[in-house]
Amino acid sequence: MLSGCKFNPNYQGKGTEFLQGIWEEEPVYYMDSLIQYTRHSFRFTCDSVYVTLETTAKANYYPDSCFNKGKWNEYAKGNYAIKDDTLFILSTFTKANYKQKLSGCYRIGQYLPKFVIKERGQNKLVLHGSQQHIPVTLKLKERIKCVPKPL
Repeated sequence: MLSGCKFNPNYQGKGTEFLQGIWEEEPVYYMDSLIQYTRHSFRFTCDSVYVTLETTAKANYYPDSCFNKGKWNEYAKGNYAIKDDTLFILSTFTKANYKQKLSGCYRIGQYLPKFVIKERGQNKLVLHGSQQHIPVTLKLKERIKCVPKPL
């Protein structure tokens, strides 16, 4: 009767091999003319993702104590999945040390972007976000080998 039941694995998943590594967004040539621009960095290790969002803004949408002269970083940590040509990131905004963030400047809560993978090369990845019009062109900075860790 219990043969149909199965426990979840005790190790994290292997993720997607071609993503394993540190990817940084290449700057777009017209980013200085934008009112606000966010540069993405991703660290994919096994089925986990660590995100750094580096924002530069000319307009202040935050309290003055948070605006930081128009430059700030946000961080998120979570998991990812790929289905067909889409990269789903299921993460939560964190502090710089990737520990839980419950309050403070900028965004809190979930970070759940979806990206269509438009181009995939050995050292280059072009993503189109569902909520932004500027493509995210990533360059591989360092390859990481997945070594699943216990949960």
